[in-house]
Amino acid sequence: MMKEKQAEILLAAVITARATAFIFAKWCLADLDTFNLLAVRFLLAFLLLGVLFFRKLRGISLRTVGRGALMGVLFYLVMGCEVSALHTADTSVVSALENTAITLVPLFEAALHRRRPDRTALLCAASALAGVLLINFSGGTLHFGKGECLAMLSAVIYAAAIITTDRCSHRETNTVALGVIQIGMLGVLALVTSLLTEQTHLPGSGSVWGMIALLAVVCTGFGFTLQPVAQRYTSAETAGLFCALNPLVAAILGAAVLHEQLGVTGFAGIALILLSILVPHLPALANAVKKGHTESSNPERKSVL
Repeated sequence: MMKEKQAEILLAAVITARATAFIFAKWCLADLDTFNLLAVRFLLAFLLLGVLFFRKLRGISLRTVGRGALMGVLFYLVMGCEVSALHTADTSVVSALENTAITLVPLFEAALHRRRPDRTALLCAASALAGVLLINFSGGTLHFGKGECLAMLSAVIYAAAIITTDRCSHRETNTVALGVIQIGMLGVLALVTSLLTEQTHLPGSGSVWGMIALLAVVCTGFGFTLQPVAQRYTSAETAGLFCALNPLVAAILGAAVLHEQLGVTGFAGIALILLSILVPHLPALANAVKKGHTESSNPERKSVL
């Protein structure tokens, strides 16, 4: 059984790995259309994971299949909006806007339980909104292009996906199978969409295949499959805390690799979004640090005595 600390480390690694997907996807879009890319990426990952976790998939219940399929549908919508947004918006902007989902989760949870959201949740939502406005403010005017609008739509669906993943992962013992089914469903839906709306084809060069392999193995196989595993031993609130890593890593990679330039207002917007994600978790983080400090100091006290 995984310990909470191990689950937190795994969750941080998972989200960091998924943040690198923005860079690879941006490059691959020069050769493949949106759903064509998603179909190749997720079906390849599904085949690899099916072989790797074959024993975990044998004899799974219809309930597990249904839960995994539901998660797959939601993430198909998230990924469809995300990759479509990358056609016209910078990776750092898409990641930051998409991860405003974390501030929406407590608002959605409050609505589901028919209670008022607390003051902290409302303040964080206001901070995230201010960040969104700053990211899209340039040249003295406020501009929301197609990419930015799709990224915001992705955030709304992502919030629903986070809550659904939390519910499903805590009700399942076979969370690996849950993640694999989710990926398979996403890949099938993307393939059907591509066949109906795009000129579907396989990647045309070795470099694109290499990037898709990285997307399939690192960002999808590792990132998507193990998130339900990690979330089984943590809370939705903890997952929200670590999701702050996504826009941070994406912004750093976007600037270093793609030479994206957000300007002062853009970076201020990302800072406000990161703040909105982190603030609700600061008391818990402080308590965890205090607890860890106390535990580490106890052996010393015993040795003195």
